Amino acid sequence: MIFLLTACGKKGPIVAPESLAPAPVSTLKVEQKGVQLLVSWKAPERDVDGRPLKELAGFRLYRREVLPPNQDCEQCPDAYRLLAVADLEYLRDVRVVDKVYVFTDSEAAPGTTYQYKIISFRKDGSESGASNRVRRMKSVPPPAPVLQATSTPTSVVLQWQTPQLPEGLKLVGYNVYRRKTAETGLPRPITPTPLKESSYEDLQLARGTDYTYIVRCVAAAGEYEMEGELSNEATGALTTPE
Repeated sequence: MIFLLTACGKKGPIVAPESLAPAPVSTLKVEQKGVQLLVSWKAPERDVDGRPLKELAGFRLYRREVLPPNQDCEQCPDAYRLLAVADLEYLRDVRVVDKVYVFTDSEAAPGTTYQYKIISFRKDGSESGASNRVRRMKSVPPPAPVLQATSTPTSVVLQWQTPQLPEGLKLVGYNVYRRKTAETGLPRPITPTPLKESSYEDLQLARGTDYTYIVRCVAAAGEYEMEGELSNEATGALTTPE
C-alpha cells in the first residue's frame, strides 16, 4: 500500500514591500560653524510599520534655494536638487560622529537661504518618505578669538580676546572645546551653553595629561545663531604642586 504524504507548511502574513521601507528621518538639522554649513541627521531605526529596520543602505540629501514668497515653490519638480548620496558601504562625503551623520555643504553662498531634506533607502531600493525640512541662511561668521591657556596645580585657566564682529551680528557668547593633546580626532565641547565671559577655568582634568583647547564665538544674525571661526590652539596641563 502506498501512502501519499502531504506537507503542511506554516506561512506568515504577507508583508508588502513598501512597508519594509525606512521610516522618515525626523532628526535632520543644519547649523553654521565658521564658513561651513553642517547638515546632520541620525539613521532611522524602524521601518514604516514600526519593525526594526533591516538592510539600510544609505541616504540621499537634497537642497533647494528658498526664494522670495511670491516666487518660492517647494512643490515644483525642479525645486530640489540632489546634493549628496551617502552610501553606508562607502561614506565618501559624509562623516559619522557619535552615530550622527554629518555632511559639509561647501557650496552654500553667504546671504542665501537654503532648505534641506533627506530620503533613506534600503539595499532593495525601497525608499523612505521625505524627512523633516530644515532651512538656514549662510552668514559671514565671527572672526577667531585669540586664546591663551595658563596651567596651575588645580586647573587650566583660559582667556581670550573678543574679536570685532561683522556688521549685523550680535554676540551671544563663547563655546569652549577640548581634546587630549596626544589623541587625534575632533575636540569635544566642554561648555553646555555659550559662556558670557571671555574666560574659563577647566577643573575636570587628569594629572599627567596634556589638553588642547580651542574657542569659538557664538553670534546671532537675525533668527539664526552660528559659531565663528576657530581660535588658535592653546595647550595646558595640571602643574606639580609646590
